[in-house]
Amino acid sequence: MTHVGSCFCGTVQVEVVGQPEAMGYCHCRSCRSWSGGPVNAFSLWKPDAVRVVSGSDELATYQKTAMSQRRYCAKCGGHVMTEHPTLGLVDVFAATIPTLDFQPAVHVNYAETVLPMRDGLPKLRDFPAEFGGSGEVVAE
Repeated sequence: MTHVGSCFCGTVQVEVVGQPEAMGYCHCRSCRSWSGGPVNAFSLWKPDAVRVVSGSDELATYQKTAMSQRRYCAKCGGHVMTEHPTLGLVDVFAATIPTLDFQPAVHVNYAETVLPMRDGLPKLRDFPAEFGGSGEVVAE
C-alpha cells in the first residue's frame, strides 16, 4: 500500500509505502507546541518507507534536540514529518496522510497530557522501554 500526503500548500509531497511500525498519540509538551494542538497523532515508519516525492527544495528542518529533526515546508510552514534518527524511525504526521487508515494503539508521554482521553488504549507515562522510556502504564 502506498500513501501520498503533503504540506498545507501541497508543495512538499511525501510518499509512504507499506504499513507503519506504530500509530498512536503523543502528549508531550514539545509535540503539543510543534503541532499547535493538545495532542499529536503519529505514524512511525522505517526511513526506507518514506520518500519526499516533490518539493524537497522547500523542505526545511528545525532541530531542538538530538532526538528529533522536525521537517516542514519553508513556503507555507506546514508540518510534514519528524525524523527520529536515534530511534531509526520517521513520524509522518497522521493528518498529513489523508488515505492512511489511522488506527492508534498507544498514548505516549501521557504524564504530560492536557487532554485526558478515555479510549481504552494503553497510556504510557513516557516512552516504551525499547525506546528508552520506563514503559510504565498509567491509569486513564
